[in-house]
Amino acid sequence: MKLAVGSTNPVKIDAVERTLESYEPTVIAVDVDSGVREQPWSIEETVTGAETRARRALAATDADYGVGLEGGVTRLEGVPGLSLIMWGAVTDGTRTERGSGPTLRLPDGVAEQVEAGAELGPVMDDLLGTDGLAESEGAAGALTAGLTDRTQALGEAVACSIGPFLTAYYDSDD
Repeated sequence: MKLAVGSTNPVKIDAVERTLESYEPTVIAVDVDSGVREQPWSIEETVTGAETRARRALAATDADYGVGLEGGVTRLEGVPGLSLIMWGAVTDGTRTERGSGPTLRLPDGVAEQVEAGAELGPVMDDLLGTDGLAESEGAAGALTAGLTDRTQALGEAVACSIGPFLTAYYDSDD
């Protein structure tokens, strides 16, 4: 299985490799623009970023699948506060499937800074005294006391978006 990942972020590449390990994947990192803001602000914008990354990565290679992963923030109906969301998209050039990773509420102080226009990664780096958190455990790791991390969280989005290509359950879908 040959996959083009629409990012050079090592966490995103690792998420694809780890999740699909049993398929012995060949993963190619492709530096593409997501077509959305650096900090996506809705499910729709986050999904659009993932889809764009997947399409552009596939178009730039001879891979079997293009994979796009995108993190964003949103307010969810019925859920207090601002939430961190993660979405994935996978395309084979004909069809595109999407799936999400976990969602978690951001602390109020972090949410206030993000709502004021700051990007989540740098806000978390300032809070934790780190540099490049988005390329390691990510906010997901820091905010769950290490129970998950960004690689694992994005891996769930990979699994949920590529799953329809790997099972026969979707074959009769239009």
